[in-house]
Amino acid sequence: MDNAFPDGDGAARPAGPRIVVAPDSFKGSATAADAARAIAGGWASVRPFDELVLRPMADGGEGTLDAFAAAVPGAERRPVVVAGPAGAEHTAEWLLLPDGTAVVELAATSGLTLLDRPRPLEASTRGFGEAIGAALDAGAERLLLALGGSGSTDGGTGALTALGARFLRADGEPIAPGGGGLVELDRVELDGLRALPPGGATILGDVTNPLLGADGAAAVFGPQKGADADTVARLEQGLTRLAEATPGGDALAAAAGAGAAGGTGFALLAWGARMRGGAAAVAEAIGLDAALDGARIVITGEGRYDRQSAAGKAPSEVAARAAATGVPVALVAGRIDAETSAFRAAASLSSLAGSGARAMADPLAWLRAAGVELARAR
Repeated sequence: MDNAFPDGDGAARPAGPRIVVAPDSFKGSATAADAARAIAGGWASVRPFDELVLRPMADGGEGTLDAFAAAVPGAERRPVVVAGPAGAEHTAEWLLLPDGTAVVELAATSGLTLLDRPRPLEASTRGFGEAIGAALDAGAERLLLALGGSGSTDGGTGALTALGARFLRADGEPIAPGGGGLVELDRVELDGLRALPPGGATILGDVTNPLLGADGAAAVFGPQKGADADTVARLEQGLTRLAEATPGGDALAAAAGAGAAGGTGFALLAWGARMRGGAAAVAEAIGLDAALDGARIVITGEGRYDRQSAAGKAPSEVAARAAATGVPVALVAGRIDAETSAFRAAASLSSLAGSGARAMADPLAWLRAAGVELARAR
């Protein structure tokens, strides 16, 4: 994305102080790129001679594929037909980078936004595994597997099934797809799993939750996917059975990030993938550190800033990198539900609009308004 934010006639403004705009997507409202442009437009309307550098972010969830595609010259989008989270086929994309790395995003194959309604017990990650398989078939040398935005709590069993694993009941038949089927799990057979590519597989996650317990996949993320208390209890029971039946499952279940994407982190760890913070990987790919060098301020943000935002999500990664270079940070969020003392300034779209509903009705206008407010407060 161009370093100088252009005037309406396409001519670059004379460079003043450098302002870096590096938000994540505002899920369901605005992509990271659109959010960055809107914030920058608001800032430029107040301070037209500042140099605006746009670096849209992602943290392993929705928008990670787009962030890599924009940042890496020669990146090639590859379409693939996969089973959606409810089973119906749809066309998704994965990304092939020039060095042979494949980026596969779970949100694009098995995401919550692909469901017509929440299906906490039936939704599956099979399509994610099918997209990974397509990347392997194409000769990918290594995998970057972006977790986040999942519509399922199946412990990643759908994904591993597509890659050759078997999750069986006591009678030898496969369990039903989705988290609800895990309560009938008797044994796990991983011998048929496809091999990792030569360069291995790296999980890009945005959370550090374990698989089980009060901080686990079912308890924390199940309600976001439509699970009531009884359903959460059933999902927890199934995930516990999955950990018990999987070789080395007890240790894997306790690993940071095992609970990501409804337990898909656990499944990928069992496959042999390694965990890494998604925001850190994206920040490196988009050259965020170089953009911050000499910057006056960096503006980051996301749809909702809460206590989970500090655990590896994009705003925390941007803030940490800015702190290392002494660059102040400002925050824009649709809603702010956590302490913001780490930021020089903060703007809530809900507060600016007067309500969350008004902010959601025209998010780009309120993102632009946030840019105006931050520029005036500078």
